[in-house]
Amino acid sequence: MEYLKQGRMDWENCSSLTDFFLLGITNNPEMKVTLFTVFLAVYIINLSANLGMIVLIRMDYQLHTPMYFFLSHLSFCDLCYSTAIGPKMLVDLLSKNKSIPFYGCALQFLVFCIFADSECLLLAVMAFDRYKAISNPLHYTVSMSSRVCYLLLTGVYLVGIADALIHMTLAFRLCFCGSNEINHFFCDIPPLLLLSCSDTQVNELVLFTVFGFIELSTISGALISYCYIILSVLEIHFAEGRFKAFSTCTSHLFAVAIFQGTLLFMYFRPSSSYSLDQDKMTSLFYTLVVPTLNPLIYSLRNKDVKEALKKLKNKILF
Repeated sequence: MEYLKQGRMDWENCSSLTDFFLLGITNNPEMKVTLFTVFLAVYIINLSANLGMIVLIRMDYQLHTPMYFFLSHLSFCDLCYSTAIGPKMLVDLLSKNKSIPFYGCALQFLVFCIFADSECLLLAVMAFDRYKAISNPLHYTVSMSSRVCYLLLTGVYLVGIADALIHMTLAFRLCFCGSNEINHFFCDIPPLLLLSCSDTQVNELVLFTVFGFIELSTISGALISYCYIILSVLEIHFAEGRFKAFSTCTSHLFAVAIFQGTLLFMYFRPSSSYSLDQDKMTSLFYTLVVPTLNPLIYSLRNKDVKEALKKLKNKILF
């Protein structure tokens, strides 16, 4: 009760904040046009590549397998969380008015967190799918049936939504009684916590515990799956079979490494070590660059996707 009374008193003492002001990537006017051009090109490639991957998998019957089912949802997650951030960031680079409404800020963070968390879990599910396909290919279609795939996918999105709601509720009930300037290009937890004049220990503890559990479980799940995959591949007697099995996993392993690595760097450091200017560059990498790289990684190193692209091209031309 005392905690609730204290929280109510703190909230009443806060000024009525209606919007935030995003400082953006840089204040250098000479760099803004260049950065706008570069990131606009990256975002267009991002949209085209991820939408193209989703449409290609939907249209080609040979890609209607669990692996590509999850890959299409990976592209969907990339598309959603980069779109929650990219357009606003691009507008702010050329606009003088960089304000974002309080509830708009909350919504931006919610969408970003839902799909970023979902991508973490989805990468672990995709590793498990590869383990099933390589370790026991004869029973793969049974063990990874449509029902199992949809259950796994439902669990991924439910966990992502639950985690995002927890962090959003805790962050946006804080007291912001001073400056409303967020030293970032989108509404993220670390800069919001630095802006608050409330005690943020609970937020930091929940961020470390809940998101830490998701990260630990997904990274552990992916690593365990790949340990079993390696053992299964070593049992293959033909060199060509080993190469084919490994080639289906290297793209996914690379995607896991770059995405999880940047998230660990961003969110699992003490608040005293935050350098927001440095964090902006890291955030740009996983909010715009990684979603652009993922479809390119999977398409350039995937024979089935290349064949599907050729067939689609022939249909369009002839």
